Amino acid sequence: MIDAAPIVPRPFNSPLECGLRALFALDAAAGRPSDLQRLISYDYLLVHSGDVSDGPESLHPSVPFRGNEILVKRELLSIGLNQMFSRELINKTFDTSGILYHATELTTAFIALLKSDYSSALRVRASWVINRFGPMTDGELSSFISANVGRWGAEFERLAAIKDLEL
Repeated sequence: MIDAAPIVPRPFNSPLECGLRALFALDAAAGRPSDLQRLISYDYLLVHSGDVSDGPESLHPSVPFRGNEILVKRELLSIGLNQMFSRELINKTFDTSGILYHATELTTAFIALLKSDYSSALRVRASWVINRFGPMTDGELSSFISANVGRWGAEFERLAAIKDLEL
């Protein structure tokens, strides 16, 4: 008998958690579709809203190099979206730009059942994200993310550098 390595649950950013957050963003978008890249940006902005100057307090802790999360979210979010699709909580459509994700009536009904403090805070941030970034074109959103991603989490680098200074 071969011993298999134990499966260690991921406390943050599992595919299921990413998929659930996408439900909130898609529901707040009120029928406007989003592609995977836009949803990756929205997911980052939902949990790290405090990184944006006019944003509400972040839901997740500020960790070093958190801007790099955007680079590794594609697969996690894609799996999470497929989980939501398999439960008919979102729809997928295909057009010349690729796969687009849409909320359904079930999206709204399902997230309305979630009553935790976290889901309430997520609802507020999803509305903020869509109001603030939803009107941007894909290019404008990409430019905003690209212009800022390097400094999100970089404050820890500065603190480490200050600690190493000899005064």
